[in-house]
Formats: sequence, C-alpha cells, structure tokens
Amino acid sequence: MKLICIGRNYAAHIDELKNERPEEPVVFIKPDSSILPMEQDFYIPEFSNDIHYEVEVLVKIKKVGKHIAKEFAHTYYDEVGLGIDFTARDLQSKLKAKGLPWEKAKGFDGAAVIGKWMSKDKYENTDKLRFSLLKNGENVQIGNTSLMLWKIDELISYVSTYFMLKKGDILFTGTPAGVGKVSPNDYLSGTLEGETMFEINVK
Repeated sequence: MKLICIGRNYAAHIDELKNERPEEPVVFIKPDSSILPMEQDFYIPEFSNDIHYEVEVLVKIKKVGKHIAKEFAHTYYDEVGLGIDFTARDLQSKLKAKGLPWEKAKGFDGAAVIGKWMSKDKYENTDKLRFSLLKNGENVQIGNTSLMLWKIDELISYVSTYFMLKKGDILFTGTPAGVGKVSPNDYLSGTLEGETMFEINVK
C-alpha cells in the first residue's frame, strides 16, 4: 500500500506559498510508515520547529489499474475520506532550496492522518465536496473539490501513467489555502460535508 500525494492542486494555496503554478500535477509519495495510527496523538518531531497542517480529501483505490483512461477512473474507487498531510515546512524549504527531494519533510512517522472512510455514493458529486479543518474549534482551512486544478478522475488517470495503482492505495488530492503551524496542545478536527472525519491532539 502506498500514499500518493498531489501538491499545488489549489490556486489559492499555490499563491500563499508563493510557488509557481504547475503545468501538470505535482506528485510525491509518503511511505506507509508515515500513517498516524488511529486514536493516537500527533507528536511534533524534534527535527522541526515549523510543522504545518494541510487538510486534504482522500480517495481509496479499490482495484489494480495502469494507464487508466479518465472516463473509467471513477470505477477505481468507492470510498472517499479526509486526512492531513503534515509537513515540516522549515525542512522542506531547505530541501527545495537545494533542489533535493521532499521525503524527509513529508514522509516522517505520523505525517499522514487518515480519517474514517465514507461511500462515495453518499455524495451527489465528488467534484463538489465541501471540507474544512478546525484548530482549537476555529476554522483555519475551508475547501471545495470544485476548486481543484485537476479533479479526482484526472488525478487517478495521470498518476496511473507512472505508478501502477493497487487495491488499498490512498490518493491525497491536495490542500486548499489556509495552511499553518501546529503547536503542542492544539486540537485538530476535520469535516467533510459537515460530518467530522477525524480528531487529533497535538503533543
């Protein structure tokens, strides 16, 4: 099982980090060891002083696929969820400045939060999902999948050109604007179409 993540998929987030708008999806991988176990607190790693939350809609792949056509991509997933791509922003900035890979900043232990899964049939249109992240009860990120530069089916098709998708793989579809730093004793919760999908304490 692999975690396939998409960067720079919301224009406002690209602007807030002063990044260049990509001509095609930015793809990176998190190892399965980065998954934060359910019901476990998130501990800020010692190697970073600037861990950022990035809430994202998730998709769970249900069958093997390679070179998937966009028009068939919807048959490769039945479940959607919500999670967090925790990022060591200070470390990422140093790596990017040197032209080095991001793995240490994105794939560390506990860097991937995966909330509960819901049937996609529950939603009228997965390209119009409302989601949000609350920090200590305050909305800090509000997003809608309609604002993605590349929609879910486009992402599945694109990623499958480079990586064979397997049952259980999880696609992180990108984060909207509003990312920010977490501190000890913060409480994070994520909602998808108004329903709470995860709750996390930061230590």
